Amino acid sequence: MKQVVLNIVIAFLWVLFQDEDEFKFTTFFAGFLIGLIVIYILHRFFGEEFYLKKIWVAIKFLAVYLYQLITSSISTINYILFKTNEVNPGLLTYETSLKSNWAITFLTILIIITPGSTVIRISKNTNKFFIHSIDVSEKDKENLLKSIKQYEDLILEVTR
Repeated sequence: MKQVVLNIVIAFLWVLFQDEDEFKFTTFFAGFLIGLIVIYILHRFFGEEFYLKKIWVAIKFLAVYLYQLITSSISTINYILFKTNEVNPGLLTYETSLKSNWAITFLTILIIITPGSTVIRISKNTNKFFIHSIDVSEKDKENLLKSIKQYEDLILEVTR
């Protein structure tokens, strides 16, 4: 957060030091880019990662989630409309390596929001998820567990 504020301050100072009669967004943007360069060079002195890395991870996370949401929605619609007799609902387990309560809660919300699966219970001792899925055939089970692992890896990347 300190880096973002410092970058905005550098951008405003850049605008103030320019000899212009009015505020121009292009000047502010140039100051913002200069601030990015300065903060990138000095970020190790802040004791934290460069803030654009976290923004990149958040964008990547959003892209992965939207992709998973669209593909699982299409899959669920396909089951409802065309494969009503072929659906094989069931329970499966997934053990997570997440430690913090908010990260586990966030992963739970992501699983619940994704169509076709919901979390039934979370074991407190082992952080094991009990998940109900619309189809637990080997292929769909593997895809679901892979997408949950992908969510978990992104949450771990964001929390570092």
